[in-house]
Amino acid sequence: MQIPTMSKRARVLTGAAAAAAVAAGTFGAVSATASPAAGQQTPVRAAAGKNLNQSTHLSLAAATKAAQGALAAAQKEGQKVSVAVVDRNGNTLVTLRGDGAGPQSYESAVRKGFTAVSWNAPTSELVKRLQSAPNLKDIPGTLFLPGGAPVQAQGAPVAGIGVAGAPSGDLDEKFAQAGVAALG
Repeated sequence: MQIPTMSKRARVLTGAAAAAAVAAGTFGAVSATASPAAGQQTPVRAAAGKNLNQSTHLSLAAATKAAQGALAAAQKEGQKVSVAVVDRNGNTLVTLRGDGAGPQSYESAVRKGFTAVSWNAPTSELVKRLQSAPNLKDIPGTLFLPGGAPVQAQGAPVAGIGVAGAPSGDLDEKFAQAGVAALG
């Protein structure tokens, strides 16, 4: 069997088509439409106005400052805790596990911070809401124990600070509030 040979032009076109296919997979689809004449640009329209939402998020530097403030307050009182700062969407920004903090404290701190920012209220207040709505505790990722505090900007939540590991939730929440206070 004889293998057919391709002309130089066929090889160039085949190579160009293969390169376009690779580029399409890497950079997006290849358009078969003609491009505008040289010097002309097609206007790009971006979403604007009523199609966009703006939200305020705590910077990483501020989240770190808040976490360090909470941990320092706990250490000053000889408490071994973990601290977590989550953003407005509940994503963890910073976690600090203090020396000697229990293994359960890390996850508990994250969940307290998430709960505080989700309801824009200290978790000690949210514990009281369980009496009238006990199913709140079934919401994934939440922990209705004292120790979480929201961080607000113009009354809206922008982050949550959770502290866990002290002998009482009241102490955990005191340290979380110290983290909020560290932001000024």
